[in-house]
Amino acid sequence: MPDDEHVPEQKSHAGGVFSGYGVASAVLGVVALVAVVLAAVIWSGHRAETDELRYRTQVLQTAAEWTGVLINLNPDSVDSDMAKLHEGTVGQLNADFETSMAPFRKLVQTLQARTTGQVDSVAIETIHHDDPGAPQPQESELEGLASRTDTVMVVATSLSENAGTDTPQTVRWNLRLDITDVDGDLMVSRLESIR
Repeated sequence: MPDDEHVPEQKSHAGGVFSGYGVASAVLGVVALVAVVLAAVIWSGHRAETDELRYRTQVLQTAAEWTGVLINLNPDSVDSDMAKLHEGTVGQLNADFETSMAPFRKLVQTLQARTTGQVDSVAIETIHHDDPGAPQPQESELEGLASRTDTVMVVATSLSENAGTDTPQTVRWNLRLDITDVDGDLMVSRLESIR
């Protein structure tokens, strides 16, 4: 019989399937996966926010350009300017354009006023509907045709020099316009003067 002292000990490998390095690499893999998912979520949110800011800038620009034509109506160009304004409208404002704009046309033609105006500021109006007392959005006649409508507040100033007077008259404009996205084209769907 051999001596028990001289028999080498045998190590048992039956206790673990993964080594310490295997567990560590699995944990690092999970951490890397979570980091990639988190980066994708952050990038997606940033991109959506950037797209929203770009869209709102286009809405403000559309409102400012349309208002710029309106506040610079002159007797020489009133017909072409009215046509340009009409092309930029949609919905009920487009249908009732001649009626809605008749006072502006008549005033320019009657007074023979030379007008020079500038847009002072534009801002998108935001209403939070989480307040139970807040007004609810109205149904639009463009429902289904328009993908989105934003309300823009416009403040402008114009100087009118009427024929026969020496001093120009300052006119302050406070307008609320609805800018509606119809198939990617931004158009004015409502014009309201604010007192």
